[in-house]
Amino acid sequence: QVQLVESGGGSVQAGGSLRLSCAASRYTYSIYCMAWFRQAPGKEREGVATLYTPSGVAVYANSVKGRFTISHDYPKNTLYLQMNNLNPEDTAMYYCAAAIAGSCSGSRRWPEYDYRGQGTQVTVSS
Repeated sequence: QVQLVESGGGSVQAGGSLRLSCAASRYTYSIYCMAWFRQAPGKEREGVATLYTPSGVAVYANSVKGRFTISHDYPKNTLYLQMNNLNPEDTAMYYCAAAIAGSCSGSRRWPEYDYRGQGTQVTVSS
């Protein structure tokens, strides 16, 4: 079993930046798809960014395209989400997820991932 632990959340003002991290408890060569999700109060959990780790190809939700960047550091077994030019609509709990089977796309839903973290809170004030 692999545990995913998110960190890096916090409170920032609009226009600011944060970098989220998602550390895996151990290296698993079979993980090939990783993603970030977020859930704001009263809203459904939505995919933010998805990364096909063998090639580094990433897809983003339209709402974050051009502002967020997903990346992965193999030696550190860590997934990142660099978030720039944050706005209050980005306020949410952010979660990471990893998959060892199935397709890797932006439409893959949260329950379909094999490993899922507990989340880190991001709050953006105007």
